[in-house]
Amino acid sequence: MLRRGYLGEPVLATIDMRAIPHWQSWARDYDQVTLLFMSIHHLDSFRYLFGDPESVYASSRPDPRSTFPHKDGVVLYILEYANGLRAAAWDDVWTGPAREGAADDIYIKWRVEGTAGMARGTLGWPGYPARVPSTIDFTTQQQPNCWISPRWPQVWFPDAFEGTMGELLSSLAEGRESVISGRDNLNTIALVEACYRSLAEHRPVRPAEIKEAQA
Repeated sequence: MLRRGYLGEPVLATIDMRAIPHWQSWARDYDQVTLLFMSIHHLDSFRYLFGDPESVYASSRPDPRSTFPHKDGVVLYILEYANGLRAAAWDDVWTGPAREGAADDIYIKWRVEGTAGMARGTLGWPGYPARVPSTIDFTTQQQPNCWISPRWPQVWFPDAFEGTMGELLSSLAEGRESVISGRDNLNTIALVEACYRSLAEHRPVRPAEIKEAQA
């Protein structure tokens, strides 16, 4: 949709996560949790769709449910792009006392607004192990006054790994660098580290600061 111009110039992109991850036992040995193990996927998605932001501002509070020491439980962050685009997410791993006796309201929604259209959808993984497909709906000035809603039966696990693992194996067989570049992934790690510096220093941080410090 972005490449074909259905949405025009992106204006605002958001992810609204109200879901409870399973923190593996080894992850509890870190004092870094949500940004490193959950938000990294959202930050990587923003980078994939829109490129590298100029800066990021992050804010966090501990998750009441996670009893091990950590500094990033419920996390909110804003990415600022040079062209004016803003991308933001709130990764709410608490979601209220959904496992402590209250009713739950668990979901992940995303939305991209552009100058010529808008896309919205859901991610299905909070329903795991039930097979809950992700969804997408979009509207565009090229087809006015309607929503377009393609659907598919595949789900995030294991179906979503078919393409990524297939590409990796093909690159090994063909002796070429994978399009899923480990070198490019370093830029996502730099963005995660910029979020942690933002938490610590209460200011917007440029990912370039992280990369310059490691040069």
